[in-house]
Amino acid sequence: MAVEALKCKECGETYALEARFVCDICFGPLEVKYDFSGLDADETRRRIQSGPLNIWRYADFLPFETRPQTALSAGMTPLVRADRLAKQLGIREVWIKNDAANPTHSFKDRVVTVALAKARELGYEVVACASTGNLANAVAAHAAAAGLESYVFIPSDLEEQKILATGVYGTHVVGVKGSYDDVNRLCTELSSERDWAFVNVNVRPYYAEGSKTLAYEVAEQLGFEIPDRIVGPIASGSLFTKVARGFEEWLEVGLIEGSLPTFNGAQAEGCSPVAQAFEAGTDFCKPVKASTIAKSLAIGNPADGPYALDLARRSGGSIDSVTDDEIRAGIRLLAETTGIFTETAGGVTTAVLKKLAERGDIDPDERVVVLITGEGLKTLDAVRGSFETHEIEPTLASFEDTVEQASVAVGA
Repeated sequence: MAVEALKCKECGETYALEARFVCDICFGPLEVKYDFSGLDADETRRRIQSGPLNIWRYADFLPFETRPQTALSAGMTPLVRADRLAKQLGIREVWIKNDAANPTHSFKDRVVTVALAKARELGYEVVACASTGNLANAVAAHAAAAGLESYVFIPSDLEEQKILATGVYGTHVVGVKGSYDDVNRLCTELSSERDWAFVNVNVRPYYAEGSKTLAYEVAEQLGFEIPDRIVGPIASGSLFTKVARGFEEWLEVGLIEGSLPTFNGAQAEGCSPVAQAFEAGTDFCKPVKASTIAKSLAIGNPADGPYALDLARRSGGSIDSVTDDEIRAGIRLLAETTGIFTETAGGVTTAVLKKLAERGDIDPDERVVVLITGEGLKTLDAVRGSFETHEIEPTLASFEDTVEQASVAVGA
């Protein structure tokens, strides 16, 4: 396997592959360092294509010396060609990477699959996380499948659907009175006091590696080709930047050819520190207090914000924000043109795609991939009251008088 060490993203200092997330020298974030020089492109492609139908088919690019065995795995979610959406927006080719098809219906199953495998390898018996909802779902489910005790810390005002879909797995659900940033600070403190694997704190360098598998799958599902553009959501910025890293690794090995796609980030206007920094031309994000229906993206102080800014700029992309009303419209647009019902984060991403098309940023001949990271059933309140239900008597006359007349009025 190609994994070597942990490496500081700022000063380059290296560390052993242990539970560690910040550099002792400069306090910069750590990431996993690999040496892919021993990988032959043809042999690696054959191993991938004969591998399991989950993220472990990409084991050569994940932080383990041997392929782990996991009770619950993620990956190989559909890449759906969205011709009706593309036509409506005036784009040649749009693809929806629908990660709602993962075990707990969000992309977080990818990062948790990797994080829990590493936690078990390091000898942890308790796993935990700070979450805006989807991560809590995934940690609870994967811990249950692995027979590990788990604690999930969430803002106490989280969507009810996400709380219910977490507690059912038998985890310890801890609602914190405050924002996600308050929750994350508490978990950072707890990580130094408890011998637990906090997947997005002390195990974060490994956890983040799971996001790269989105890039691998997109490239493989397109016939080992690179799309022209990626449009994806930004919360902490980790997913956004790790998808780019996935393409870069495959370019390095020779599994794909070309150059990095253009990367467009999507944020909710009510929590848009990265979009605001992009517009202002600054390299760092000013923390904000979140106020948006897109709670899964409501991270006011994004850890990987500066790296997301760098990626958008060097790839020729942008980072945009959209209002709550535009988010609701984005959910409806995706549902009505593709049959895919997304949570609010996907509404943000779809609304930004629409904005980019209307602004003329997307060439009509481009191949665009949109990352949809969660299931709409998790945020039902976002679409409540957005359509009409007709109540009729069980008679033909009542149907004709009520429903057909309403249809005529709408079409008039």
